Parts: sequence; structure tokens; C-alpha cells
Amino acid sequence: MAKKKARDSIADRLRSAREMAGLSQAQVARILHVHRPTITEMEAGRRKVSADELRQLAELYEVDIAWLAGSQSTENQPGVELAARELAKLKKDDLDRVLQLLQSLRRGKGAARE
Repeated sequence: MAKKKARDSIADRLRSAREMAGLSQAQVARILHVHRPTITEMEAGRRKVSADELRQLAELYEVDIAWLAGSQSTENQPGVELAARELAKLKKDDLDRVLQLLQSLRRGKGAARE
């Protein structure tokens, strides 16, 4: 039962990371030189993912392999990594505006709870 849950977690993370990377299953299959149903099976948890495949997918999606493999760490989630990559591309003034917006959103969220 624990193996099935771990496989489902990996499958969910594979799908999430692929979507965050903006890639279709067909694109991933072409890049990795596999058939598209192979990617479908991995993302559905119906096929085991080899260590080499996991490494290739982590590199392709630009996510931490430990997170992709099911690590509980939240520091390397694909959404966080994607946001960090996009923020790194901004000019300083634009980055300052984004940070101000985030602070404003957090304050608004806190006020809504009170």
C-alpha cells in the first residue's frame, strides 16, 4: 500500500512538473526519445520510473530530483523554482514592484482572517 501511495505521489509530481514547465506529454516523449504513452503511464502511476528516467525528467523540468522522487521537502517544489527563475529575469525596479505586491497580498490575506 505504501509503494502504491509513493508511486501516486511521484506520478502527481511528474505531471505537475511537466505542466509547470509548459510541456505536453508528446513534447516530453520526443525529447526523451520514448513513446507518448510511456509518459502517460508514468504520470498515471501505472509504470515504474527508472532512476535514469527520473534524472532526465528532473533535468528537463528543472526541478530537484529528490522532490520529484517524492521527498517531503517543500523547498524544491516546481512552482517555487519556476517563480524564482522568472523573478531572476526581472529588472530591479520590476522586482521591487513584485515584492511590494506580494507583501500587500499577504497583508490582505491576514486581514481577511481576523
